[in-house]
Amino acid sequence: MNKPVIDVSVRLSGPPVADPAPWRRLIEHIGRGSSEREHRRILPFEAVDLLREARFGALRLAKEDGGAGASFRELYALALELAAADANVAHIFRNHFTVAEQFTRIPADARARQWQQQVRDGALFGLASTEANASPAGGGVPTDTVLSPDGDGFRLDGVKYYSTGTLFADAMLVRAGTKDGRVASVIIPTRREGLEVVDDWDGAGQRLTGSGTTRFHGVRVEADEAIFDTPDRGYGLAYSNTQAQLFLTTVVAGIVRGVLEDAIALVTRRKRSFYYAPTPNPVDDPFLQQTIGQIASHAFAAEAIVLAAADALDRVSLARDRNAPAEALAADAARAAAQAKIVVDELSLRAGSLLFEAGGASATERSVNLDRHWRNARTIASHNPASYKAQAIGALLVKGTPLPSKGFF
Repeated sequence: MNKPVIDVSVRLSGPPVADPAPWRRLIEHIGRGSSEREHRRILPFEAVDLLREARFGALRLAKEDGGAGASFRELYALALELAAADANVAHIFRNHFTVAEQFTRIPADARARQWQQQVRDGALFGLASTEANASPAGGGVPTDTVLSPDGDGFRLDGVKYYSTGTLFADAMLVRAGTKDGRVASVIIPTRREGLEVVDDWDGAGQRLTGSGTTRFHGVRVEADEAIFDTPDRGYGLAYSNTQAQLFLTTVVAGIVRGVLEDAIALVTRRKRSFYYAPTPNPVDDPFLQQTIGQIASHAFAAEAIVLAAADALDRVSLARDRNAPAEALAADAARAAAQAKIVVDELSLRAGSLLFEAGGASATERSVNLDRHWRNARTIASHNPASYKAQAIGALLVKGTPLPSKGFF
């Protein structure tokens, strides 16, 4: 596939920074084409390449390692701005930050230091964890993706679905099981022989995230490219998935801000109203003003909730960086992220519907594509059910039942 020529005028150079100001021109450029890309299903290679070149994915690396030393609050605040501009592009980076955090920010060995250098240089990591036929979903040993001994290394065979971001990635993490019941994270280049990435994601929303199938046909895996789960590293660590869950909620919060921006534009460019409206000029209509105020309040609340949960993640990160006990903090962060999802999902769906109160029937035209906000929010919200999260929080508070500590929390 031919990739668009990158617009050099919006390029960022130099080390990445956590300050959002230098990123805004680039994010605005990405946002200008987001609706058309989504409507025409144009994969956002240019946008991803611009962020890769600017080393967006290195934000969480320490400054001495070539990153920005960003906190989770800073990362999610910037990811929210990106999601407001293009929810698909922001979502593509979700799995990258999971892999980078778990295996490269504080490298455990020489291979991890190589991965850290790749992140520093702008490489994008994808992920393939979910299997369409797995029952129950999440938390168990992968059965459709098998890691088998092969000389001094391994061989990887199987199939994954929901491989978000992998279509755009330089490398990827694959969750695989062994015949003796162990689980490993395999990190390999996406262009390795036998690896097939298929653009077959057919969801109602987030249509450009490359969240489709990845197949592995006897893919060679070196011994140090497979990290087996332990209680203190990677996915074996309790609540290791909280960061990824909160990133999704951050994208949803960004969608709410995007709804607000489109609602304001919709009202300000309206030239007429109904004959029985309180005012002939839409910008003076108190009911339309009320709608904008409601959406603005939704956007404010969604951002505040996400950043509060990000602060909880920062407390976990700080404790672990100091080799201090972090189990209770991690459980608190998982609860904060779960509560954030429950509320922000509702705010996003309500805002996505309120958007149409700001316009007439023409606002529903497919060419305008305003429905993308609701579709994108609904698709992400379906990633894991808010009802189960609410029940788990209730059981924690009423009976003291710990939250699930593996996938989806």
